[in-house]
Parts: sequence; C-alpha cells; structure tokens
Amino acid sequence: MSTSGGAPPGWYPDPYGRQQHRWYDGGQWTPHVSTGGATFTESSDDWAYATGVATPQQVQQQVARAVHDPYAGAPGSRGPQPGAVAGAPAGGGTLFTEPVLVVNQKAKLIEVTNEYAVYDQHGRQLGAVRQVGQTAARKVLRVMTSFDQFLTHRLEIVDAAGQPVLRLTRPGKVFKSRFQVERGDGQPIGEIVQENVFGKIRFGLTVGGHPVGSINAENWRAWNFSIRDAAGQEVARITKTWEGFAKAMFTTADNYVVSIHRPLEEPLRSLVVASALSVDTALKQDNQGFN
Repeated sequence: MSTSGGAPPGWYPDPYGRQQHRWYDGGQWTPHVSTGGATFTESSDDWAYATGVATPQQVQQQVARAVHDPYAGAPGSRGPQPGAVAGAPAGGGTLFTEPVLVVNQKAKLIEVTNEYAVYDQHGRQLGAVRQVGQTAARKVLRVMTSFDQFLTHRLEIVDAAGQPVLRLTRPGKVFKSRFQVERGDGQPIGEIVQENVFGKIRFGLTVGGHPVGSINAENWRAWNFSIRDAAGQEVARITKTWEGFAKAMFTTADNYVVSIHRPLEEPLRSLVVASALSVDTALKQDNQGFN
C-alpha cells in the first residue's frame, strides 16, 4: 500500500473506458495507458480529465446527457427526464449566478478524501470542493473499514480564486445524514436534513428550524433529485450523469448536473448550491447500497 493509504501502483482497467488499462501510481491515475499490449502516454486534454480537471467539451457532453438521456448507457435507461437544462440562460460567471453547475468528483481507485471540481455549462471552472479535517488515521480508517461513514465529514466550497464561499459539516451519524451549511466566514445559513432511509430518499432544507424547501429522489436508487421550494414548486434539479461501466466499477467518482430553473434568493440559493455535494456525501460515499 502507498503511504497515502491508496491501492498499490500498477496497471488497472481504465476507469474512463478510453483504453484497456491505465497506470495508477499509488496516489492518482497517470497519463500512461496500455491497449493490446502497446503502452503510450495520452494527450494533455485526456490527462487533464484523468487528474480530475475536465475539458470544456467533456463538461458540455455531460450537460447534453442530462438534457437528452441522463441514464444513457446505464442499466434501466428511461430516456429524457423533465426539467432539463435546454435553453438555460447565460449566467453571471460565479457559483451563485450560473443556472447550470456541473459537479465532477475526482476519480480515484480508492476514495480517501472527497474532491470535486465545479464548472458552468460551457466547461469553465467556477470553483472546487475539498474535504477538510482528514487526519492520517482517518484516511487509513476509510480505506480499511466502512466505519468512516459514521464519523463527521467537513467539506469546503471555494470559488475560482480559491476563496471559501460555503462550508458543509455533516456530524457523525448512524442512519440519517444532517448537514450544517455555513458561509465562507463561518456564518450559519441553514441545514440539509435527511428525512428517511428507505424508499425514495428525501432531504429537508431548513433555516432557523423552519422549512424552506426539499430535495426529493425520483426513485429508490436515488439517481436524480428534484429540488422544491417551500410551496412545493420545483426550482432546481440534480441529474447524475452516467460515465460508463468501467468508471462505475473501478472508481467511486460520481458526476452531477445541477440545473437551476430561475433566480433564487438567499438563503435558498446557497442551500441549492450545496445540495448536490450533500447528496453525494450522504448517499454515494456511504456503503448503504445506494450506489
């Protein structure tokens, strides 16, 4: 094992499905690939994607999949879904002013810390998300056991300049997740609270203990979510985009398109921005059978 607690260096099935095998150096995927016994180094664009930075074209393809068929290639594909991002207006270039956010989790053979990049619908990176407060012991615990899912998780959302704009804390839990959402300066905004464990998962959005909206899974596998305001009107949608069997089988990475249907006032807007990250941590990173 590497000192970071990852898998040992070696050739593994390419999680991106472009070649047969990709070299994992013990900490991250590399641009060295192999197909039919021949080894070579990929282009800078492909290498950027392998290290967690998608090209504009790759981001736009994800948005297109969310519009036309978010389950394309996945088991049980059901075709186009309502509330697609087609015709979304131009945004203001920030995490809080864009109508479409594309959230890509960094692909790793073994997930030690959660890392995400956030783009607009055209592929311009607006910010990033990083898990903070992970000690070396916690990383080993996460690799060797499933106990880490019950401990406190902290995520920090930063803008394109690297400045924190939102902080999410999920206290230790047993069955249901609860997220405390704060501004970058630590000022409380609200909470995202998981309301059930079985069936179609639902999260409540609350501010000062009062409901302001909800996040509602559209099926028991929790692929896609409808975000609604306090009146029950859909204001946004989270769509998980399918990246193929290889990536689904050999990495823990998930990609989402968050489409926001209309301008939202605070604090609902910040809770919506935080929602895709909360859902992923609550369901996809826990070994509870939701993947």
